[in-house]
Amino acid sequence: MIELPDAKSVKVSLYGRTVGRLALTPDGVCAFQYDAAFAQNGYSISPLKLPLTPELFIAGPQPFDGGFGVFDDSLPDGWGRLVQDRFLRANGVDPDRLTVLQRLLLIGSDARGALSYELPEDGSHRINNTLPPASSPAPVSGSEIEALAGRAKLLTTENSRAGESMTNDDFAALYRFSGSSGGARPKAFLYMDGKEWLVKFHASDDPADIGEIEYRTSLLAKNCGIEMPETRLFEGRYFGAARFDRTPEGKIHAASAAGLLNADYRIPSLDYTGLLALCRILTRDMAEVEQLFTRMVFNVIIGNRDDHAKNFAFLMNEQGEWRLSPAYDLLPSYGFGGYHTTTANGSSRPKRADLLAVASAAGVPEKKAGAIIKRIEERITEIKF
Repeated sequence: MIELPDAKSVKVSLYGRTVGRLALTPDGVCAFQYDAAFAQNGYSISPLKLPLTPELFIAGPQPFDGGFGVFDDSLPDGWGRLVQDRFLRANGVDPDRLTVLQRLLLIGSDARGALSYELPEDGSHRINNTLPPASSPAPVSGSEIEALAGRAKLLTTENSRAGESMTNDDFAALYRFSGSSGGARPKAFLYMDGKEWLVKFHASDDPADIGEIEYRTSLLAKNCGIEMPETRLFEGRYFGAARFDRTPEGKIHAASAAGLLNADYRIPSLDYTGLLALCRILTRDMAEVEQLFTRMVFNVIIGNRDDHAKNFAFLMNEQGEWRLSPAYDLLPSYGFGGYHTTTANGSSRPKRADLLAVASAAGVPEKKAGAIIKRIEERITEIKF
């Protein structure tokens, strides 16, 4: 049995400093205020929606169920939410009764990125059922990877009645390695060869070689000039990418475009014109804007239509400086009805003219934009506009 505190507020920390506090209003939405000292000499953790001021911020009811986008990025969704809810039910907790604050406390210091959450009344409080701390992660063997993949398959293929056949140990193992993850496909955070990895398993409707497809796509993306994390195939069939929010020096604050813009990633809600504008505002670096433009072109040419607002992220260091994160979730995909989730120049099936229009709006010279398009077309010769 897990006992969760009835949290009235939650302390938010980053890079060893108290950032501020989250609380729930009588209407059930989140309120956030920066710590006074942090407001004096810190930096905004979400510049567009939570600028660095001493005022009290109140979240809207949507699209994050009364929460703020930057904190929603810390919570599991899709696969991770399924694993978390099943684990909680197996341990006598009704997940439907949890507040956003309790969900954040469950994640504690194991969130994606570097934000951490604890009870202000007890700084040592932590519900430790997720990943081991990054300072001492436990190595995982190939046989353990296969065992996790088997458990993931069992969870994704069982109906609610058959789900009773899974044991508490099964749920605990999945939760330990997957309980803070996002995205729809089964996955786990693992430690291998001195690095932390995100390793994807097969969903019930995936082709048998989905891992190889994503791996080959990652190599193709690198060849096209896209910054990628290190990628590899585990056990010859599970795609893995080194975590870019974890380094030997520590964790890195990460925020998705959805989190930074309060954009609903579950539906089409973003255009590449706005995405490149966000990149320019945050990074103040045209090289980063051109890198993001390159990713847009790559997505369009290979048919990666699942390019929603959580599939783009930015990283912030301890000095408050932002940069574009390495690319992830790159592979041909169907999207919404066969259309791109993120439009380009307003088009969900963009052509070359739309790509050039996005480049122009972002300040990328037409000659350079054309050269990027040509380079990617030449390196992906089997796919044409």
